[in-house]
Amino acid sequence: MTALMDFISTRRLQLATDSWQHVSATVQAVLLATLLSVAIGVAVYRSRAGSAVATGLAATALTIPSFALLGLLIPVLGLGVLPTMTVLVIYAVLPILRNTIVGLDAVPAATVDAARGVGMSRIGVLGRIEIPLAWPSILAGIRVSTQMSMGILAIAAYAKGPGLGNLIFAALSRVGTPTALPMALTATILIVVLALVLDALLTLLGRLTIRGNQ
Repeated sequence: MTALMDFISTRRLQLATDSWQHVSATVQAVLLATLLSVAIGVAVYRSRAGSAVATGLAATALTIPSFALLGLLIPVLGLGVLPTMTVLVIYAVLPILRNTIVGLDAVPAATVDAARGVGMSRIGVLGRIEIPLAWPSILAGIRVSTQMSMGILAIAAYAKGPGLGNLIFAALSRVGTPTALPMALTATILIVVLALVLDALLTLLGRLTIRGNQ
């Protein structure tokens, strides 16, 4: 415990920087995945075949091990932020896409017909009726994707990506030295704590926005 506290006290600036990069990369990737997933979900949710194909492709991508996917992307995209963000977005898409389709499909047809009956356009119905009613389901997918991305980003340090994963890989390269265990424990604990903080913020967002939609 003393070694752990000593490591934290001597590396405060580095830990703060790596923590910020970890959260920032995760949030950016999930936002991109949300925009992509909602757009695809809106395009295919009325078609059973389209929905099946979209979710099937996303699920297939999710079965590829992250190390393998990084290995495939590095020769094409190089090292650093680009392959890291690409992997995060690919893995974050499925939960959000699936929940978007489920949420939109669950909107009562009578509600949509009533909105169309009072003269609302297709875009108006989508933006003012369907998306708000599907939002709780979409947000649940965002929460899952955020937690997944926090863990996957640690592995993306293999591609020299940003975040706390670099400390974990550095610790693995120093196994047997006094700093290896404190370094790995600190990074792991921070990832867990930051993931819980992000989930709490998303829960708060849900309470505010879902209450406003009801």
